[in-house]
Amino acid sequence: MAKAINTLRLALLQLKSSRDKTTNVRNAIIKIEKVVKDHQPHLITLPECFNCPYGTKYFREYAEQIPDGFTSQQLSKAALENQVFIVGGTIPELGENDRIFNTCTVWAPSGELIAKHRKMHLFDIDVKGGIRFKESETLSPGNEFTTFKIEGRKIGIGICYDIRFEEMARLYRNDGCEMIIYPAAFNMTTGPLHWELLQRARANDNQLFVVTTSPARDLAADYVAYGHSMIIDPWAKIIACADEGEQTVTADIDFAIVDQVRQQIPVFSQRRLDLYGTEMK
Repeated sequence: MAKAINTLRLALLQLKSSRDKTTNVRNAIIKIEKVVKDHQPHLITLPECFNCPYGTKYFREYAEQIPDGFTSQQLSKAALENQVFIVGGTIPELGENDRIFNTCTVWAPSGELIAKHRKMHLFDIDVKGGIRFKESETLSPGNEFTTFKIEGRKIGIGICYDIRFEEMARLYRNDGCEMIIYPAAFNMTTGPLHWELLQRARANDNQLFVVTTSPARDLAADYVAYGHSMIIDPWAKIIACADEGEQTVTADIDFAIVDQVRQQIPVFSQRRLDLYGTEMK
């Protein structure tokens, strides 16, 4: 068995989206090419709904089949031509029985689709004095956990609202994940309150890296994203963070930190599993 890599260079592309799908996808491809040229990352992550506006009224209009749709084909080509892994944010997926899912794709340097995660927890909220949003008006929920490996390192995938459900992150940790990536689009109500808090909590509780990639903030959009894409280490420290606008963030991930934290604070071996537990079905 090949030895797992110790360091992974990661790039987060915080992108601004418009109502022109082709322009949005082309912008992502240009940014992928540039970050590969400038920084040679192993893995690039894109935002939630990077190829379309975020909103229930847009999901069906922009939906594509995976992996045959335009966006998937462009991401496959970009992964192959740039010899890089790509976590393709999310796009609206036209699935079976004409259902629509909010779906993240993962592409290998071979251009192969190696993972696909459908958002499990739909964003249905009504914050008094804040925001009301119901993804379930258009979307269907996914029902499967999603992991993939890069050179022996296991990574889990969640999407935005999924980050609020600690049981999901715990199951990924129990399954051997050392990082969870969440393409996400928190808004201007929940972002200032919980964006950083939730990431640091999931990283601290599960002693792994947490990565989020947000759309850039666009005050003219129907749904205004918070921005601030982040990388959090297993000590719950912020090791990289974007601002509000379009921005590329890079960092070298040292997986030795995962082992250090888990050895020094051995909460998983000290759990009272005779009293409580979180287990995969």
